[in-house]
Amino acid sequence: MNEIRTQDITAWLDHLLKAAQFKDYCPNGLQVEGKTHIARIVTGVTASEALLRAAIEHQADGVLVHHGWFWRGEDPRVRGPRRTRLQLALAHDLNIWGYHLPLDAHPELGNNAMLAAKLGLVPDRRADGTPATFGQDNLVWSGTAPGIATLGELASRVATVLDRAPLCVGDPQAPITRVAWCTGGAQGMLADAVDAGVNAYITGEASEQTTHLARETGVGFIGAGHHATERYGVQALGEALSRQFGIDVRFVDIDNPV
Repeated sequence: MNEIRTQDITAWLDHLLKAAQFKDYCPNGLQVEGKTHIARIVTGVTASEALLRAAIEHQADGVLVHHGWFWRGEDPRVRGPRRTRLQLALAHDLNIWGYHLPLDAHPELGNNAMLAAKLGLVPDRRADGTPATFGQDNLVWSGTAPGIATLGELASRVATVLDRAPLCVGDPQAPITRVAWCTGGAQGMLADAVDAGVNAYITGEASEQTTHLARETGVGFIGAGHHATERYGVQALGEALSRQFGIDVRFVDIDNPV
């Protein structure tokens, strides 16, 4: 089994995801330093206690996630669940990598890109071939949904692909020609999608005001689950990492209904 230096993996991930270019809510990259060499990595959506225990069971040397630790505004004290997670990582010499906005935004391996691929959405492209994005931090994608005629059909495809029934606000018979999407907790960007002239917007979560805005503008809203919409970017990133370095990378899905 190959063993790769931790610093080489970190440098590759940072470069691929352009981590230094993002002003984020948390540090991106290597968040907890563990073993100096890596042979096996577990990937997942969130660096929860359950994911850490799964990584330990698989004898992993590191954990690569979308939702890491040390979020802005959090209580910085090391106690309770934070102490337990950190103790597990340190006791087992686990490296913890977290990439938040950089993984959302990546044009090929990111959460938006992979959700589009899973749902059969065709993103709008600029002249240079990159996704035509808009909204906060240019994180919202837009495009078409070939084979989809109505909001109800779009919600049905989301339910089938993500294996859970989404929240759908709007007339199921409303015609769909243009769709926008942004994975995770991007309900606040519904207004940007409305301004972009789409017929429907897909994200992970909803807020109380989301329903009113969707109803009053006629733009269909689909809340497909924060976790459910962000399972695919980290999987794609892990597969790319495995191909690059020839190491064992395994995705573990710790289900979350939110």
